[in-house]
Amino acid sequence: MPLPVAPQGQTFTIRKLLIRDLKTKKHLESLGLVAHQPIKVMSQGKEGTVILVNETRLALDMSTASSVFVE
Repeated sequence: MPLPVAPQGQTFTIRKLLIRDLKTKKHLESLGLVAHQPIKVMSQGKEGTVILVNETRLALDMSTASSVFVE
């Protein structure tokens, strides 16, 4: 499921990143957003999603969050 649909407060595993821009994809990977990485959805809003990955909170805009698929 796309990250913006994931319920708040639950932990998920990243399934894949569908980001065409190589620079953005590499940046997210350097922050820990890689396949099979567990993440926790901290909050969801109209403008984006806040997640917890490797004990770091990251805020993703709606476009970027929609490109992250979790299970």
